[in-house]
Formats: sequence, C-alpha cells, structure tokens
Amino acid sequence: MSQVLKVALIGCGGIANGKHLPALSRNQNVVLVAFCDIVEDRAVQAAEKYGVPGAKTYTDFRELLKDQEIDVVHVLTPNDSHAEISIAAMEADKHVMCEKPMAKTAAEAREMVAVAKRTGKKLSIGYNNRFRPDSQYLKKVCEEGELGEIYYARAHAVRRRAVPTWGVFLDEEKQGGGPLIDIGTHALDLTLWMMDNYKPVSVTGSVFHKLGQKENAANAWGPWDPAKFTVEDSAVGFIKMENGATITLEASWALNTLEVDEAKCTLSGTEGGADMKGGLRINGEEKSRLFVKEIDLKGGGVAFYEGSGGDKDIDVEAAAWINSVLNDTDPVVLPEQALVVTEILEAIYESARTGKTVYLNS
Repeated sequence: MSQVLKVALIGCGGIANGKHLPALSRNQNVVLVAFCDIVEDRAVQAAEKYGVPGAKTYTDFRELLKDQEIDVVHVLTPNDSHAEISIAAMEADKHVMCEKPMAKTAAEAREMVAVAKRTGKKLSIGYNNRFRPDSQYLKKVCEEGELGEIYYARAHAVRRRAVPTWGVFLDEEKQGGGPLIDIGTHALDLTLWMMDNYKPVSVTGSVFHKLGQKENAANAWGPWDPAKFTVEDSAVGFIKMENGATITLEASWALNTLEVDEAKCTLSGTEGGADMKGGLRINGEEKSRLFVKEIDLKGGGVAFYEGSGGDKDIDVEAAAWINSVLNDTDPVVLPEQALVVTEILEAIYESARTGKTVYLNS
C-alpha cells in the first residue's frame, strides 16, 4: 500500500469540520479525495477547503464507494446510518473510521464487527478521549499495575446545562438516545479501556425526561425547542462485570448539579485509585500514610504527546488510525471494544424501559 492514503469523508457536518478534516489535513500520509453529504453545499465547501485539486463531491455515499482508488472512509453521519454506511464501505474494500457511538443498536454493531472480520478491512470508532494526555498517562498507570485490581469505577459525562440544539441530537429516531449515547459513550469507553475489562454480565439503568420540556431554558447554546426534545435529558447505569467489578455511569445534558465532569473516570483499585477531577490525581497508601499525587502534564512525558491542549489530541488520534492502516496493525480503538460499549448503553435503555435488570453474555 502507498505511504499516502486516499481518504474520503461521508458526512461533512459539525464533527467533520471540527475534528476529522482539520486533523486529516495536517497528516502527511493522507490526501482527501472525496466528500459526501446529503446537503451538497456542505460537501462542496469541505472539498474546496480541504480537498486535493479535483476532489470529487457526492450526495449519495453509494456512488462515492464505487471509486476503487479510495483507501479509507470516515463515516461521520447521524447514528442511525453508521452501520449501513460502514458495512457498505468495508464491502467496497475500504478501511473505516466511524464516529462514535459505533451504531444505534447492538445488533448493528455486531454486524459491523462480523463484516470487518469477514472482509479483513480495518474498522475503528472515534473515541478520541483516549488520546488526551491525562488518558494516555492514566492508561500507563493502569497497565503497569499501580492501581492493582480495579474493582470499582465511575464513568462521568455530566453537563449542568449544555444541550446541543443543532442537527439531529434531539431526535431519538436518528440518534437512538440523548446524552447517554452521545457523551456517556465516551465516558464508558474510557472507563472500560482503563480497566481493560470487557465482560459485562448485568446492567440496571434509569433514564430521565425531566427538564427537556422546559420553555426558554438556560442553556450553553441557547434555549432548546421542547417540541423537538424527544430524547432523555439524563441517565444513570449500574454495570456488573464477570469478575465482580462494578461501574456506575452518569450522563446528562441538563441536570441540576454543580458536579460537572465530561469524558472522565474515577478508578478504585486494590493498590490505589485515580480520578480526572481538576486534573489527573493518583491516590494511595505508602509507609502507613495516605498520599495524593497530582500529575503535571504540561511538560509532556506522555507517549505520542508533547504539551497540552489545542488540536494535538485529535491529531494523535488521526495519526494512530492512519498508521494502523499503513502498517497493518490493530487500531487503538478495536471494534470489539466499541461493541461492548454499545451493548451496555443499549442495556441501560432497555432496563430503564422495562424496569428490570438486563443480563448480558448469559
């Protein structure tokens, strides 16, 4: 395979322009050759800004996938089309980076994994929070056993008032849910990855529709339209793993709380603990005394990372993905891992709907 990959984007909206296009355009191993969006102007504008001369634009992803020169496709559409487009792309001999969550349903996610295995094409999911400096550092701490056996964890995705009012975020049919599937998915992925534990056995969940119908509500992006707010405004889940470890997951776009944390986790192990509140902190016991260690990430010292903030997290994510294709190695985010995230999220919704605990892998 050439050292320069020909990449196409399907979906040229907010996540494409805010994350994928800037990061890919800075990667020397990538040329952006094709752009697709159901709104033609969005595809044309993306091609003009980021595409190579002669870059093609489409409104039908099926037409784009006929181009045999395309190596990689990024699927950046609403959740309900992730599986359909990703599967079609792999069937068309393309490697696929699909934005989170993996799919609207667990059944669709399982089919994506099966097609990736059958076709031999690489599939990864856009859990970019793994590439933050605090995440990279904490992953090393976990891998080196500094926390011991992690038997209790909390996954945080809590906003006080930050409901996305654009696109299809409030449309349950398109998205499959609200903050749980939108930002809760990041927190859960991060937590499972730190624990290296992907064997859930039971899930109990509650989903709340309490604040979405408020008129003229305070909100980071202006008041939402209650008539369009068809998803939950907050959700919680209680997850038990095969080895007895337990995870609590909290997700909200609107919740009356001052404890706001997004895409973070708190870990408790037999040898120590860690949290991402106000920075990365490691806690433990040494010489019969308790300690708290605050990690200074400003000076680098994290794999693939120097400095903090800016666009470097998404650049690292893009580089890791592209390198996995070029070098024929596993992507950092494995589709099997992302599948477990989707299965747990679906189980929380099902438990909330039925009022019963959902048992998995039984």
